[in-house]
Amino acid sequence: MTTQYWLVKSEPEAYAWSDLVRDGRTDWTGVRNYQARNHLKAMRVGDQVFFYASVTTKAVLGLAEVSRTAFPDTSDANDDRWIAVELKPLRPLPLPVTLDQIKAEPVLKDTALLRQSRLSVMPLSAAEFKKISKLGGL
Repeated sequence: MTTQYWLVKSEPEAYAWSDLVRDGRTDWTGVRNYQARNHLKAMRVGDQVFFYASVTTKAVLGLAEVSRTAFPDTSDANDDRWIAVELKPLRPLPLPVTLDQIKAEPVLKDTALLRQSRLSVMPLSAAEFKKISKLGGL
């Protein structure tokens, strides 16, 4: 199967890139948007995932990988419609890729990060992934 590419967003105060690195892996829980949930369901082991720090940092900081596919979200105490995936960190980006840099790149103008800025889990095309990788020094 072909690798898929994703971007997940987290507020650094809630769960930072450094937390993922420290933990070595994490269950990506707490997603409460149907479109984002559907993206989680589509993830496969080995898919590449950029970690974007939202709100204060507004930059892609690291690269992670899906290490376990969709399973029930343990933070969902009231019903069973929400799911999680497990992510493990691969490496930090040598150069953080800021939101302003993303906005300035023609190949990234249609990325979900710009079109649906409130979405916390989103797909990236191979071209978008490649451009962010290059901007980040990978």
